Amino acid sequence: MVVYHLSTECYPVAKVGGLADVVGALPKYQNKIKGIDAKVVMPWYNKAFVYDHEFEKVFDGFIHQGSNMLQVQVMRETSNVLGFELYMVKIPGLLDRDNPYGYQDESFQFLAFQQGILHWLCAMEIKPDILHCHDYHTGLVPFMVEHCPEFEFLQGVKTIGTIHNGEYQGMMSWNMANYMPSFDAYKWGLMDWNGFINPLASMIKCSHAFTTVSEGYLEELFISFRGLESLVRQEFGKAYGIINGIDTEVWNPETDPMVDFNFNIKNAVAQKKKNKEKLCKEYGLKPELPLFAFIGRFATEKGADLLPDVVWRSIKQNYGSLNIMVLGSGNTYVENKLKEYDYTYTNFALDVGYKEHLSHKIYASADFLLMPSRVEPCGLNQMYSMRYGTVPVVRYTGGLKDTVEDISTGGAGLNFTYPGVDDIVHAMNRALEIYNQKGVMGDLIHANMNFDFSWEKSAEKYLALYNS
Repeated sequence: MVVYHLSTECYPVAKVGGLADVVGALPKYQNKIKGIDAKVVMPWYNKAFVYDHEFEKVFDGFIHQGSNMLQVQVMRETSNVLGFELYMVKIPGLLDRDNPYGYQDESFQFLAFQQGILHWLCAMEIKPDILHCHDYHTGLVPFMVEHCPEFEFLQGVKTIGTIHNGEYQGMMSWNMANYMPSFDAYKWGLMDWNGFINPLASMIKCSHAFTTVSEGYLEELFISFRGLESLVRQEFGKAYGIINGIDTEVWNPETDPMVDFNFNIKNAVAQKKKNKEKLCKEYGLKPELPLFAFIGRFATEKGADLLPDVVWRSIKQNYGSLNIMVLGSGNTYVENKLKEYDYTYTNFALDVGYKEHLSHKIYASADFLLMPSRVEPCGLNQMYSMRYGTVPVVRYTGGLKDTVEDISTGGAGLNFTYPGVDDIVHAMNRALEIYNQKGVMGDLIHANMNFDFSWEKSAEKYLALYNS
């Protein structure tokens, strides 16, 4: 069975969020299953990875986007260093940039990416068994395969859509239809939602099946889906919730090259202490105090807008009793306020930006990880933290409630219900009480490291879905 994963991100080539981690790991673990040949197709980016590895050109052709003729090149990484075949689509002027997102012509980018993939497959007469489309950036592929005459060769290929984050749907004006390949006009409704082309809605309508990245998130979409609630209820018969996993080869505290002092479950308490001491020394924090950490984008859906008030109140209530460290970037107000606190408070540290190596160090050092998410389709950070013996303090929502059970009911984490400052600070105060019970803290470290969040189980579930 040949499966092509279509995505705008893939770790370690280009990463903005959890989508990259999933697409960089799932195909690798699928290829360990007998009978699956999983590959990844993504846009070309001017990133270090493409200059550090050798690529060969496997296709060179042209597509039309409206009156514009665009050159399409498909480059294949020759060594399969990631554990799967990696193809990158290069379109000069659109898919040859530094970053995945943030450009004003994103709609043109993603349309060209999808059309370029399908044109290449048809021209080379490559007919996969499954086209697995990740998020709205590839959401029009299921429609194009069945209703664009240009891609008639691919008709009948099964399509799977995965919703990693339903907050982003890629809506665009119907004027953009002029830049698509010609399609059966009678089928326009399969792309439409409330008068706009909605790629995510189209993916749900046209794919043979669609998945969410946790069962809890699927349940939430029935009642909160930015206007698509009725659609997901209508199409529930082909909906599946499959929890993400993590790449346990990359995220392994015993072998992780980004960690200063490696450890396993036997020596975790002592080695985490060493990592914490080194990190605290680098950032001017006190290693004898409990360390709370937040890692992620400063986005409202992540609850990051609450961080300034959470930091201020926690420090005021527990001054001299805790450390807080934040790694992330995004909302300007949040950044500026946290920079102010970084200057003001000796037990608060901020590092602005996305730094993969530092995130590994923090997971290996922190005592508690804060995830006050308003929306969390799956969440990977809590799995990384548990793998590294760090106790997650999470809002009870989406994938977080599927993976983190509160200590009061026999779990190894801390839950709170409402995404508000009061609830978060209360959960942190509970964590402080636990920290002072050294035996309990050691047990939680060991319990979290014992959880199995590897991709093997989820990869098997995807295989069952493909076979169905």
